[in-house]
Amino acid sequence: MSIDDATPDEWNKASEKAYDRGFITGVPKEWDIVNKPPHYNKGGIECIDAIEAMLTPEEFIGYLRGNALKYRWRMRYKGKVLQDMKKADWYDNKLLEYIEKNPDVLG
Repeated sequence: MSIDDATPDEWNKASEKAYDRGFITGVPKEWDIVNKPPHYNKGGIECIDAIEAMLTPEEFIGYLRGNALKYRWRMRYKGKVLQDMKKADWYDNKLLEYIEKNPDVLG
């Protein structure tokens, strides 16, 4: 089994063991693999925030739309249907939030 095949429950169990043994410090014991996965928050900045900062508004909108589509496209093939649908929803919600905060971005 590959690490990429681990379920959210398996990730949570592994992270709890690592946390309890002192291998992980400075992060919450409970990680949310959909909304705030630990591998996207290193060095004090969320990956999505860094991506937004480096892209134009149009590019960032395309990035969010593309990722939502990607998770819906492959949901049937990874065996993680609910997780992938929740991730697609996360990108759709981020897009909605971005447009609400930047109403002029779409012209």
